[in-house]
Amino acid sequence: MKPKLSRWILLTALAAGLIWSGLLAFIHLTGSASILDRFETVFLDLKIVVAGERSPPSEVVIVAIDDQTVSREGQFPLPRNRLADLIGAIEAAGAKAIAIDILLPTTSDSSHDTDLGEALKNFPSVIAAVGSLEDALPLESSVPVVETVMVPAARVSRFSETGLANIVTDTGGTPRHIPHLFLTPEGLKPSFSLQAYSQFKGEPHTFAANGVRIGEQFRATDLGWHMPLNYYGPAGTIPTLSATVLMENGSTPEVRLRDRLVVLGVTATAVGDRFSTPFDPVLPGVEIQATGLANLLDQSALIRGPETRSLDGLAAVSITLLGLLAVAYFSLAQASFIYLVLLTVWLVFTAAAFTHGHWLNSALPLAASLPPVAGLIFVRQISDRRWARQHQIAQQELARFHAPKLAERIAGDPAFLLKPREQMVAVLFIDLSGYTGLSEQLGPAATRDFLKEFHTVVVNVASANSGVVLDFMGDGAMLGFGIPDPASSDPLNACRCAFQLVEQVHDWLAFKSSMSKGCRLRVGGHVGQAVLSRLGHEQQQQITATGDCVNVASRLLEVAKHHGALVALSSDLIAAAENISPKSLTVPRRETEDIRGRQKSLNVGLWKSHEVLLSSKRL
Repeated sequence: MKPKLSRWILLTALAAGLIWSGLLAFIHLTGSASILDRFETVFLDLKIVVAGERSPPSEVVIVAIDDQTVSREGQFPLPRNRLADLIGAIEAAGAKAIAIDILLPTTSDSSHDTDLGEALKNFPSVIAAVGSLEDALPLESSVPVVETVMVPAARVSRFSETGLANIVTDTGGTPRHIPHLFLTPEGLKPSFSLQAYSQFKGEPHTFAANGVRIGEQFRATDLGWHMPLNYYGPAGTIPTLSATVLMENGSTPEVRLRDRLVVLGVTATAVGDRFSTPFDPVLPGVEIQATGLANLLDQSALIRGPETRSLDGLAAVSITLLGLLAVAYFSLAQASFIYLVLLTVWLVFTAAAFTHGHWLNSALPLAASLPPVAGLIFVRQISDRRWARQHQIAQQELARFHAPKLAERIAGDPAFLLKPREQMVAVLFIDLSGYTGLSEQLGPAATRDFLKEFHTVVVNVASANSGVVLDFMGDGAMLGFGIPDPASSDPLNACRCAFQLVEQVHDWLAFKSSMSKGCRLRVGGHVGQAVLSRLGHEQQQQITATGDCVNVASRLLEVAKHHGALVALSSDLIAAAENISPKSLTVPRRETEDIRGRQKSLNVGLWKSHEVLLSSKRL
């Protein structure tokens, strides 16, 4: 298939598309932040909402310091001895491990700190720390660098592990990743959720190339050991107990914490942190941490690593190049449809992949392909319009070399008359007597102007009578009726045209110089079978009619001249016209003539100058 654009435009578009899509794919592969992330989060949230709420693993339970707890205790933050009582109640309820998502950075009452530390002495636990991150580094592409760390008080954390509770949010404030590894001034430190999971399983964790290994189990991560969060639902989806229940009743049968991983955090209004998520605009921060822990437990964290990002990049480049090729080789309507199908297939594929936990980028192929494809469509529209204008000009110029009817037919059907066909036609030949002497007197330039005006009269009269001029021959011309398609009125149109030509050329000559007074127009006409075909070389052809009908019409000019007549029409043409017209054609004179080169003689009707007007009026 031949491209509809020039080769250099196509190559330029492909190169530009490859560079643009490759650049975006490279940015995506390296995990650098870009404006595309804003659009991708829209697609991601849509997938999450369409997939619907999920059941979290039963091992994770939140114990919340909520409004009821703050109201009962009468203060916030709770004294650390009361936190010690709460943790003791959680341990007594049979919890297997506890993750405290509360910052305890400063020393309070020493006895209270000691009580809290002692409460954690024989209980697998993790206390949250928080780091001040460097803004210069893109958090999703590398290990976050921490400038300073706010750690728990020493008396509190001496029997507990610590982990950084920092999370990575998008531009809209929605948490998307939990980094599992941080570079601090004291070295590499793990995340809060990873430490809690390790404490709950009782197994140490190690970092592998593209994930984290805890005991014999491996958890894949994104770049920089970032774990993409996969939400379960709105606030309360993860089982939550008010701390008041434990602090009032202790280990009651209603409190089911046995063998659970308890996440202790704050949900009280105006004192706890809040985040917007696809399911809930005000999800408490403790539920974000609990979601990360739950994702580790049921292995439902979104899968997004180097292989996934490579597939995103490959899709972006492929859709861009295929879209550009579609615009280059197909019509704009077809190309637009193909491009939309490619994007739709990718979007459907990413949605299907999401149901299996794979986070494929929906925005990247769209952003990579749309500018180059839209740009090439714009160039193609300009090119098509220019081609259409050139085609229109070419068709107009073609019409100057062919009759408008034939030019229109050839433009609509380029294969017209590649195979000759035989049909009934009426043919007129005209000749301007006295032209040779006139051209000698006028000179070349004036003769050319004279012929141009003469030919204009001939074309106008022929067109008015549904005829076409097949050929101009100096001061003569060949006219056809029933070309390209025959009609029953062709003989009558030919006769009417013959008389009108004589009249209008006579009137035109009367307005010319006195030198043209000796000129007269002669017309010969006949009807019969003729062959329509293309004559000439393969690279240069013209459409014409051939056969006995054409030869006879040409010879009738000699008959007219011989008898001093201006119009000589065969009896066949006259009879055919009279069969159509309700009025008979007045024929002043009939002669049976031997036609040069033809064996059979022919009956011919002849009209002199003063007889033409009468016959014309009767038609």
